[in-house]
Amino acid sequence: MKDIEKAVGLLKEENLALAIVKDERIVFRSTDKGISPLYKALKEHEAELEGSSVADRVTGKAAAMICSHAGVKALKTNLISDNAINVLKESNIEYEYDERTPFIKNRDHTGMCPVETISLKTDNINDLLNGISDFLEKIKRG
Repeated sequence: MKDIEKAVGLLKEENLALAIVKDERIVFRSTDKGISPLYKALKEHEAELEGSSVADRVTGKAAAMICSHAGVKALKTNLISDNAINVLKESNIEYEYDERTPFIKNRDHTGMCPVETISLKTDNINDLLNGISDFLEKIKRG
């Protein structure tokens, strides 16, 4: 079985938000929503992400940039933004999606996702990761 098929299967069977598989081994899985799981996977398993396959529920520009930076080889997502597609086209990541949208919406669907907003301000991965870190800290503090 291909890694991407295994990751997609895990996503569905375990009702995950994110599944990462490499060489038929599960590298990371999470039910948490938003950018947090992929950011955590990058921070905790960066060396293992190169050549991995990612199944994700929602992929915005920030997630695509993280996948590109980490050297992910394949991505399958339910929903993807146009900005994420632009990033993936420039990388060597094979990608597939069910639905495409101009941008990822925030949780209450009243505007753009805050992380998508952060990602539109930069194409620099370090600036993006710092922005995500600040955003996640703000959420933790409430």
